[in-house]
Amino acid sequence: MAKKKESPIKKVRIIGIFAHVDAGKTTTSEAILYYTGRIHRTGNIDDGDTQLDWMDQERERGITIMSAATACHWQGHRINLIDTPGHIDFTAEVVRSIRVIDGAVIVLCAVGGVEPQTESVWMHANRENLARIIYINKLDRLGADFERVAGEARERLTPNAIPLQLPIGREGEFTGVVDLLSQQALVWRDGVGSPTGNLVDDPVVKPIPPAMQERAAVARAALLDAICETDDVLLKQRLAGDEPDMAALQSALRRATIAGELTPVLCGASRNRIGVQPLLDSIVSYLPAPVDMAPILGVVPGSAEEITERADDADAPLCAAAFKIVTDPHVGHLTWVRVFSGQLKVGQTVYNPRADVEERVGRIYRMHANRREQVDHMAASDVVALVGVKSAITGDTLCDPDHPIALETFKFPDPVIAVALKAASSKEQEKLRQAVRRLCDEDPTLIEHFDPETEEEVLSGMGELHLEVAVERLRREYGLSLHVSPPQVSYRETVRRALEITKAYKKQSGGHGHFAEVDLRIEPLERGEGVVFEDEAPRSEFPEEFVRPTELGVRNALEKGVIAGYPVTDVRVTLLGGKFHEVDSASMDFQIAGSMAVRQVVRQANPALLEPVMHADINVGEDHLGVVVADIGRRRGSVSAMNVRGQLRNVNGEVPLAEARGYATDLRSLTQGRGTFTLEFRRYDFVPDSIAERVIKQRREEGKVSKR
Repeated sequence: MAKKKESPIKKVRIIGIFAHVDAGKTTTSEAILYYTGRIHRTGNIDDGDTQLDWMDQERERGITIMSAATACHWQGHRINLIDTPGHIDFTAEVVRSIRVIDGAVIVLCAVGGVEPQTESVWMHANRENLARIIYINKLDRLGADFERVAGEARERLTPNAIPLQLPIGREGEFTGVVDLLSQQALVWRDGVGSPTGNLVDDPVVKPIPPAMQERAAVARAALLDAICETDDVLLKQRLAGDEPDMAALQSALRRATIAGELTPVLCGASRNRIGVQPLLDSIVSYLPAPVDMAPILGVVPGSAEEITERADDADAPLCAAAFKIVTDPHVGHLTWVRVFSGQLKVGQTVYNPRADVEERVGRIYRMHANRREQVDHMAASDVVALVGVKSAITGDTLCDPDHPIALETFKFPDPVIAVALKAASSKEQEKLRQAVRRLCDEDPTLIEHFDPETEEEVLSGMGELHLEVAVERLRREYGLSLHVSPPQVSYRETVRRALEITKAYKKQSGGHGHFAEVDLRIEPLERGEGVVFEDEAPRSEFPEEFVRPTELGVRNALEKGVIAGYPVTDVRVTLLGGKFHEVDSASMDFQIAGSMAVRQVVRQANPALLEPVMHADINVGEDHLGVVVADIGRRRGSVSAMNVRGQLRNVNGEVPLAEARGYATDLRSLTQGRGTFTLEFRRYDFVPDSIAERVIKQRREEGKVSKR
């Protein structure tokens, strides 16, 4: 069993690496591991031998699918690093990683610039007030443009983005960077401007090239102005004509980065390992240590309002967040946790407030991608995986039983597309059900339910690729032979107008009868509001004991749908009153009455079908721009913007998901295989009446609509 290598908390960095797909995020992570001595050679995505993309599907597809954690050391600091997927379909990995890190490196492609997933990650990071560094990668690529991409970062991400470096050379002649604070050139190629020169691991420090001196002076003045504006003492020096010393500037930049007042911008070419050491220097210099973070807040279990907190202190009571669940073929249920306070030891008992259970920690592992290093204990400011905590799901809190705390749980977007799965033989159907549930335990954006009429497992996810990967995992990891239906759109139902109804449920069956009457009002809400139930019934005519059963009946009916068998959403249902009988009324009677009433009122309140609308980001050559734009219109879509992105034309717009199925194949055909795209869920919107009628008719023919 390995002895844990201790690092002072002030010398710990817990960070995530984030990017849009193909920005070079995993290559950057590999280069970080190489320079920190964690690995002795960098893997290559094209060769399928990277350390952090360890799944077969990741290596075959050349993308990150699951977040991977590791730890490395740089300049006496321990860096806990989480590498995350860049594809929008795997957004759950991004959401849960952001909740447990202290800082982030956002990787941008020097050709593609700020892309949809970049903006999505930035938005999630804003919610957590994360300190960030921007790293503009792939400056050796054709069409790379540092100034353009840095400008996009200021316009679309934050006006506080400020370059600390300038690139030396462009595209194939990119050889190094100018460090603006130290006023030095760091060169990784022999001979500035010589693309045929040999690459070296460690940069040669040289004077700034004469051709860049004026540009570097202007950029440095802007950097110093930005730093000094965040510090009154330095600003006073600057206005007096004095330049603050390097240590003071770096300290002020660190404070400003942690506070979100400035976002350092660096640059490089990770595949050639240019610029990676300065990036590591900036991670330890400017991103926060756990002690720089505010204490984490939670509630005392059993109390909805009593707030408690935990500082990042090994001597404080234990508080950890479970952010990832993995079923490991060798050790079983692995719970990945970020420990915010206290200590964990093998054999220790931890309390899970959500499940209200205590469990014993069987083993503790440090993770390096899918490889495990067993340790006997660990303390605050660490990321580890636990064996033995079988009750935990993503977002759970694990804490000291004598000092309970419940942290805010994680919120994930709803899935928008589904497939139906059926095992090739009846003997494997139960095995399929268990396997699907394990996948859903691991990924909160996968949702499953069993359709008893078709005897199929229905699996819903964030996109076609998300479901493709899940189905392939079922086949490979669980050895299942499957019949898979084409992807189906997850529609929703709603109402267009407010309406009130009175509905009674009566039944006489000998002995005591059954009676319940409810008065309900339904009204439409804004998109994204979900289902809101409110109780305004006078207690004199509607006892408290019947409110909860009525709500349960209402919610169950809305979940099953009314006009097409899809969940009803964005409505407020208000209980106005009702009647009961002293002898013949029971809780189940009001549950039935609530269900009957809400189904009837939905049918009468101008019901409508909603469909998921996706934001489309498409990159094509100029010669294919016209046919791609025309195709979007044919799909009931709209174009909101067209931009030049290097040698490509970038098209932004919206298209209903129902019209985007199979778009990857269609785009390849339209662009002779040269077009790329991403789709990201944007909102639900009304389905045109003619299409809604067709969908509803088909659902009725399939027996998906309840007749009750």
